[in-house]
Amino acid sequence: MKRLLTLGMSALALATPAMAQDVTITNAKVVIGDGSAPIEGGTVVVQGGKVIYAGPEAAAQNGATTIDAKGAWVTPGLFATVTTLGLADVSAVGETNDITARGTPFSAALDASTAINPTSQHILVHKAAGITRAATTTMPSGSIFAGQGAIIDLDGDPRPVMQAKAFQMVNLGEGGADNAGGSRVAAHALLRAALREAQALVGKPGIPETTEIGKADDVLLSRFDAEALVPVVTGKQKLYVAVDRMADIRAVLALKAEYPKLDLVLVGATEGWLVANDIAAAGVPVIANGLIDLPETFEQLGATQSNAGRMAKAGVKVAINAATMQDPRRLQQVAGNLVALTRIPGASGMEWGKAFAAISSVPAEISGMGGKAGVLKAGALGDVVLWTGDPLEVGSVPTRVFIGGVEQDLTNHQTRLRDRYM
Repeated sequence: MKRLLTLGMSALALATPAMAQDVTITNAKVVIGDGSAPIEGGTVVVQGGKVIYAGPEAAAQNGATTIDAKGAWVTPGLFATVTTLGLADVSAVGETNDITARGTPFSAALDASTAINPTSQHILVHKAAGITRAATTTMPSGSIFAGQGAIIDLDGDPRPVMQAKAFQMVNLGEGGADNAGGSRVAAHALLRAALREAQALVGKPGIPETTEIGKADDVLLSRFDAEALVPVVTGKQKLYVAVDRMADIRAVLALKAEYPKLDLVLVGATEGWLVANDIAAAGVPVIANGLIDLPETFEQLGATQSNAGRMAKAGVKVAINAATMQDPRRLQQVAGNLVALTRIPGASGMEWGKAFAAISSVPAEISGMGGKAGVLKAGALGDVVLWTGDPLEVGSVPTRVFIGGVEQDLTNHQTRLRDRYM
């Protein structure tokens, strides 16, 4: 009976979202998250679920819970992108794994937001690592298109999706070539054919986007998939393109000439440093793999840990992705490696503030949440993390996490196992 009561209370807690707290954190080493240097002896004030102040020491707000950070680092929540958070509980158990849709007749129309599980242990573990928001997506299997990704929060609310259909994901690297028939030529032909079919639904002069337009019988995509790409060709939905090789990156950038409204984002871009000036000139942001330094595949022969730093120096907006989409909880350590690279002769890394921004405000901006997430500025969501030490140092972990002004329970399967066997 006690267990049933406990389960019932847990279900009730999940169904009733916690109320945001008014919190003032003082005596903190405050990281704004915009690339600026940390502020010693700073204060962060959160009211009504949003940040109203972050900066040098200021008077505590009346009626707020006051936390003396005692000199601890206080930062905005981390923004993880691109991930599969919430789409699998046990990867090896197919019934709990919604990351890939093997055998489906659909591709671009797939919508990751319909399968997000807010109580997934992956979400709980990553929340305990300081990640408060994420872009999550399915992975391509039978097509170059993975489908439409979503922006989610990790606060355990039964409604975790902040924005459904936030971006379309497509693979034009080796994986995409394999899915398209074994050749990059086929992958690019498939993408252009798909975009042309979508354009046919909206591109005729004088015909509004809501008008039904028939599709010929010999087209490649179903009407459902073609309609899902309409926001892409009209620039209303971002197109995330997974690509690594220098030549492939140039081919993707060339798409802008054919479809100038495309809102492109490069994902991976292992050899991006070789064409950094071209990427910067095109104004295309990059979600880069932060630690790849070995030619694991033929499309990564130019791999170097200096990749992100060199692109940033060329003027590219660079966010840092983790080594694996399913386990991005080491984002801060990846960013810390970029800081370490600044001390190695001949290497290119990032200064501390820029490296932290690459896992907080920059991925938020790329995801369409600029000024709302990944920063401690007036009007931003109240995502605040207190750390045991420098968050970009190995071994530093969060001690308290607030999402939207609500303090989070950091308990998960891993912490319970730790506590049981210590």
